[in-house]
Formats: sequence, C-alpha cells, structure tokens
Amino acid sequence: MSEHVFPERFLWGAATAAFEIEGALDADGRRPSIWDRFMCEPGKIADGSLATVANDHYHRWREDVAVMRELGLKAYRFSIAWPRVIPDGDGPVNQVGLDFYDRLLDALLQAGIEPVPTLYHWDLPQSLEDRGGWTARATVEHFTRYAEVVADRLGDRVHLWMTHNEPWIAAFPGYALGRMAPGRTSWADALAAAHHLLLSHAAASEALHAQGGRDTSAGIILNLSACFPWTESEADIAAARRFDGYLNRWFLDPLVRGSYPADMLASYGDDRPPVMPGDMERIAAATDFLGVNYYLRTNVRAAPDGGKLKLEVPGPRPGAERNAIGWEIYPRGIYEIVMRLHREYGISRIYITENGAPVPEAPDAAGYVDDSARIDYLRRHLVQLHRAIDDGAPVKGYFVWSLTDNWEWEWGFSARMGIVRVERSSLRRTPKASGYWYRDIIRANAVLPAEA
Repeated sequence: MSEHVFPERFLWGAATAAFEIEGALDADGRRPSIWDRFMCEPGKIADGSLATVANDHYHRWREDVAVMRELGLKAYRFSIAWPRVIPDGDGPVNQVGLDFYDRLLDALLQAGIEPVPTLYHWDLPQSLEDRGGWTARATVEHFTRYAEVVADRLGDRVHLWMTHNEPWIAAFPGYALGRMAPGRTSWADALAAAHHLLLSHAAASEALHAQGGRDTSAGIILNLSACFPWTESEADIAAARRFDGYLNRWFLDPLVRGSYPADMLASYGDDRPPVMPGDMERIAAATDFLGVNYYLRTNVRAAPDGGKLKLEVPGPRPGAERNAIGWEIYPRGIYEIVMRLHREYGISRIYITENGAPVPEAPDAAGYVDDSARIDYLRRHLVQLHRAIDDGAPVKGYFVWSLTDNWEWEWGFSARMGIVRVERSSLRRTPKASGYWYRDIIRANAVLPAEA
C-alpha cells in the first residue's frame, strides 16, 4: 500500500476565531460586539462561562505563534475583530487595534507560517446591531470600509483572505432562531441578513482585490453538511431537500449561479430577501475559492408542526458514533460535500477551513493529553479528503479546528476542540497527542497506510 500523499504545496494549517481566544474585550479601545452582550444573557451559554479572558491571546500571542511553529503549521487562519479595528463599526479607526494584527502577521511570517485572516467571524460591533445589524443594507457599506482599512494595513503580507465565516450561522441561528448572537427570532430578518452578508462578501472581495492586485485571493467560508432523509418516505426525502436548500443551496446557488433556489423562495413565502438590481450578478462574480467547514451530516424528517420549513433534525441515527457534544461522526461526509462542490457546482478551488471534534480527554499530571479519539477522527476525515482529491476535487488546503482549546460559542469552555490544551487557571499551552500527530502529517504531507 502507498501512503495517502497529498498534492505538492498543500496548505496545512489550524484555525481560531478572535472572540473565542483573544480576551481583552475592553482593552486598547475595543468596544462591545454582539457576542459581548449575547453571552451575558442567562441560559445562552451551556456552562455559563464568559469569553472575557478566553485564552488571553491578545497578550499571549507570542506563545501561540511559538506553539504553531513547534507543530510545523504552514498556515494559520485567524479572524480579525471588527470592534477592535473600528470600535463602533463605522467611526474612527483604532490604530492600536490594527497594531496588534500587524505584529501578529510579522511574527507568523518570521516563523514561516502563512497568515490567512478572516474578516468576519460573527463579532459585529454592537453599535451597528443597534442600528439594524445585518438586516440593514448600510452594514454592507460599513463592512466594505472595514475591509479596505484592514487591507490597507495588512494587505502587503496577505495573499489569501476569507471574508465571512459561516454566514448561515450569522443569519439563521442569529436572526431567526435566537440561538446565536444577536439572538433575534424573525425569518424576515434572517433572510435580509443572509442577503446582506453575501452582498458584503462581494463588496469586500472587490475592495481586497483593488488593494492587493493579482496576487490577492478572496473567498467565503460555508458550513456545509450532507443531508439525509430519516426514512425513504416521500415526505422525509422532501424534507431533506428543504433542509439542503436552507443550509447549503441558499448560499451556494447565489455564489455560483447568481440566484436563490426557487423551491426555497417558495418555502419562505412572503419572507423574501431584499434583492436590488445588480445584487445577484455582483454576488456571483465575487469568489476566487470556497472555504468549507465540515463537522457532521444532517438527518432530516418531515414534521407538519416543525416551523416554517416543516421538518425536524432528530440528530444522529441510533447506534451512530458521536463526539463529546453529541454530533454524529460521519467522515465520508467530507468526501460527499467536496465532490458535490466539484461536480455539481464546478468550484475550482476549495479549502477545508474547519474540521475537528470535541472528544473525551483528560490531562495527566504534567498536563499532557492523550486524545487518541481526536487523532482517529482527524485521520479518517483526511483519508476521505485524500480520496476526493484522487477523484479530481481541487482541494488546496486543510485547517484543523482548532489550534487551541477555546471558548466555543454556545458551549463556552465545555467543548474542548483544540490540538493544544489550554489550562484554564494558568492558561498554559501544552500540545496534545493530536498536535504532535498533526505535526507528523504535515512533515510527511501524507497519512500513512497503517493509519488509514
């Protein structure tokens, strides 16, 4: 058997998000984001914890870069905090906030690590939310200016830009379901937010290209999932199709085909996105590559009382493997998603921008974690990803989620997903077994047959 060797210059990295790691929420001119407010609402965070300190990356970034270098990362995907750079979203630029990212980029490059910034990982300045947030078309203009400001300062050292991380989360759990910041419960608001997120991706991409020239690439990151009917009944098959439209096609179709899926427009009825002339053409012209966050498949069944979409998502099938927060483990799904993008949508450049899992783990007396379950999870997904590449999918890189144990949104600190442990009292960083395993994968640019 041969090794599962990845293409030459395959980009191996790890990912984080600003709000989950930086802490220092009121330091050096930063002002509140929608998550600063949302996390304080009773019952919103599983363990009741706050991200006030998080991993204190804002002060300990040198330690984190040193760990990345030790693990041999070729790239680091991180997000820039909009309320740290333009604290009110549309007012004066906070040069001290930009200085932080400027220093981080220099340190990454000195360590031989390519910086891959994400402009928006859900931390909308609260000031803009108070004026409509992503339901307001003016937020598109504010985001575009923010992109210009960041690119003007950092663009000479960045070639790969991500505009938005998971606009589905920002729009639907954020504006329709109330599960994520800002916590609204309006389908009309969610559809407006989704459209403006896509439009702002297009506008920001234009700005990034204008500032960076031909060596600049800009893409967007979608959380995608293969959707399966719970049974083979016609009702469940139709429900799975609707959920696919809600989660996957609602963003893929505009980005690739320049239109929203007709069946979903019919499902939403009077709640329609506020499309203006030229919007869809602009959205469809904007994307150089697609980032894919893959975690699980979605099982779907019909439910007449299941809300606007008349469906339920019952979770893993009986007997299915689950991770520590109950998500079904389905490695083949990464192959199915990537091949669909290649064959059905003709995407010419794909990065896996997040993939990982919380698993049962416990440190030994020295703080070391033998997280063999995470290694098994990552190995099986990488083998499926290699299979997709062999079958012609243009996958150019992979970013494990996440570099460190973070404050994980609605789970707080209860879901540890890092390949590096962060001890909560001391904030000491200790690579886990999975971190050293990943280092070996990067060095070999391959998954060995014995591990397949």
